[in-house]
Amino acid sequence: MPAPEIEIAGRRIGVGHAPFVICELSGNHNGSLDRALAMIDAAAASGCDAIKIQTYTADTITMDVDRPEFRIRGGLWDGRSLYELYQEAQTPYAWHAALFARARERGVILFSSPFDESAVDLLESLGAPAYKIASFEAVDLPLIRYAASKGKPLIISTGMANLAEIEAAKAAALEAGAASVVLLHCVSSYPAALEDANLRTVADMAQRFGCPVGLSDHTPGTAAAVAAVALGASVVEKHFTLARGDGGPDAAFSLEPDEFAALTRDCKAAWSALGRAHYDLLGSERGNLAFRRSLYVARDVAAGEPLSRENVRSIRPGAGLPPAELERALGRRAARALKRGEPLAWDMMDGTGRP
Repeated sequence: MPAPEIEIAGRRIGVGHAPFVICELSGNHNGSLDRALAMIDAAAASGCDAIKIQTYTADTITMDVDRPEFRIRGGLWDGRSLYELYQEAQTPYAWHAALFARARERGVILFSSPFDESAVDLLESLGAPAYKIASFEAVDLPLIRYAASKGKPLIISTGMANLAEIEAAKAAALEAGAASVVLLHCVSSYPAALEDANLRTVADMAQRFGCPVGLSDHTPGTAAAVAAVALGASVVEKHFTLARGDGGPDAAFSLEPDEFAALTRDCKAAWSALGRAHYDLLGSERGNLAFRRSLYVARDVAAGEPLSRENVRSIRPGAGLPPAELERALGRRAARALKRGEPLAWDMMDGTGRP
């Protein structure tokens, strides 16, 4: 049974609709409001359905503590403290009204990932139409319940979460009043390797959890996102930057504007190509029936001469008898002189020879 569809800001999301493509700005604004506004302009021009930001401060997401567990080891952010990283990457609360206003001007949906109750309250005051729960917060059931209590749809990324944790997050959201839940398959590695993407999880997740599903994609390029749509993803989220060369916390695994436009176009084209399972002749194929193979006289045949593999062939086009009739035709005698290039028909043969 297909997963039910949902609605975000008037946009219907589900397997019966083109994929909902989310452009994740993250911290690639590099501390500049002007750049953040330019990113919204460029993201809207890419054809995406929604833009997502992240709402936190360094103090609401972590603490400035000098202990080993507060320092990142390995990967893009090796050696940095969590507090330092989030100070750089945060989208200041003071920018949010301007960002929401710019998105409205550009006619694109804007929403955010809140990381504590104060973030939910800010986003609620700005009319956010949905909330996104990041993978690292998927185990924070109090946060999920608070966001869900606002009665909006919740999109929950499931990176690192096991089945029980995913079920608990979904249940908490619905019990607390979320209008609906979307689950995103996610690999919480930055960047994620294609061989770790395990995209078949998308279809399995839809079957297990009975809600719209999608992909939060950190792999290079666009291949994983397009493949996920083919496997049933109704939502695709991908990070965005104006230029990877400009740097930024997530720039290394983000798409530039032309790349994101290609992602959006290709995901929607992949969905259109899925169509339905059927074996009927399409109207667009009908004209080519005339060029299927059929039986033709391959060389001149005298009246009374038997038909053989030397003087009858299966070729294109399709004006003669079907190729499946070859064995029935062989051995019959020509009822008249036959010319090379004539389409073979039953009235060109007598009734003798092979039945």
